[in-house]
Amino acid sequence: MKKILFATSNEGKMREVRMILQGIPAEVFSLKEAGIQVDVEENGETFEENAILKVKALRPYWDGLILADDSGLEVDWLGKAPGVCSARYMGHETSYDIKNQAILDQLQGVEGEDRSARFVCVIAALLPDGEILSARGTIEGVIAHHPAGSGGFGYDPIVLIPSLGKTTAELSPSEKNEISHRGKALRQIRKLLLERGYYEDIDCQ
Repeated sequence: MKKILFATSNEGKMREVRMILQGIPAEVFSLKEAGIQVDVEENGETFEENAILKVKALRPYWDGLILADDSGLEVDWLGKAPGVCSARYMGHETSYDIKNQAILDQLQGVEGEDRSARFVCVIAALLPDGEILSARGTIEGVIAHHPAGSGGFGYDPIVLIPSLGKTTAELSPSEKNEISHRGKALRQIRKLLLERGYYEDIDCQ
């Protein structure tokens, strides 16, 4: 069975990744599980650049397929901030409860469509032969007026999906993965890997 390295040590993210990649004939390892400790400076100006930086930095440590994502929240009222700085917004050690409240505070008095926001995820894949693939997924929403829900992680409690009337933290894992930015990007990568024959029996349904 083939082995895939997914460039994160975030347990919440790994749970989502494993659910979305279910059916691939491969074991998926996090950095922690693979015993890899690498700090990649995410100094790209786009999600694509950062995702590609990550997979390239990990090639010396892993011979097989490497997947990495760069994802974040874009709030239109804030000029699409925190954007590529989402993970390090207000500092890596700052809790997301504090980060989420800071965003809510900045949108006080802002109403309706002016609260528009989206989650963005770009997945990069570095194949053993050196080819790099990438795919982008987004989910549109608005910033809620108050945090809601205990599922997911990060900014999920403040991103409301109007058509569902719920934040992404209020969705079940299967509901979220069906519509999420990460789910969309990973399913595109699955399809690209199948098209290139990397897997013969990959389930892309």
